[in-house]
Amino acid sequence: MRTKTLYLAAVLALAPATLAAQDSTATTNSGGGADARVEAALAAAVSAGIPVSLLERKVAEGKAKGVPMDRIAGAVETRLDALVKARDAMTTAHLVSTTEGELSVAADAVQGGVSQTALATISQSAPQDRRAVAIAVLADLVTLGRTSEAAVTQVQAALARGPEALANLRAESVAGLQAGGGAGGAGVQVGAGANTRVELGIPRGK
Repeated sequence: MRTKTLYLAAVLALAPATLAAQDSTATTNSGGGADARVEAALAAAVSAGIPVSLLERKVAEGKAKGVPMDRIAGAVETRLDALVKARDAMTTAHLVSTTEGELSVAADAVQGGVSQTALATISQSAPQDRRAVAIAVLADLVTLGRTSEAAVTQVQAALARGPEALANLRAESVAGLQAGGGAGGAGVQVGAGANTRVELGIPRGK
């Protein structure tokens, strides 16, 4: 009886350490798998001609916020898919090159529900100096509930009236998002890295 009691006590004493080791191993394996997914996404971006910096930012942002690596990996994969679709839409619009800023805004639009057809239409019709803003407005309007087709019509009308009309439409769409609490109340951001050129339809390394 004494032997059984001592054995049971030993098992109970070792149980927490065993569980902790299992948890540690699971966490390590999970993190390792997530790291591999991120690396695979970065490699796929290089092959597709997508600037890896646009994905590395997602990783850095996630780590800074303490987001688990598996969630970061998922966000990176989703972002890569949006960037590729945005690149394809711009290629369909017969653009030879774009900028990292425009490509990022276009990917935001894709993730916001803008169709590739609508994105291609605005990418082709908007002047280069207003393309990023036009795409951002397109995305904001879709977020506000317009269909992609209706949003295209509205953006094209503003483009036809000139820069001030587009700026006013942008202000109106952002105000609408702020009133409704959509997209953090800020709308699609026309952000940093806007001037770095990106060749379209030419995978890097070829």
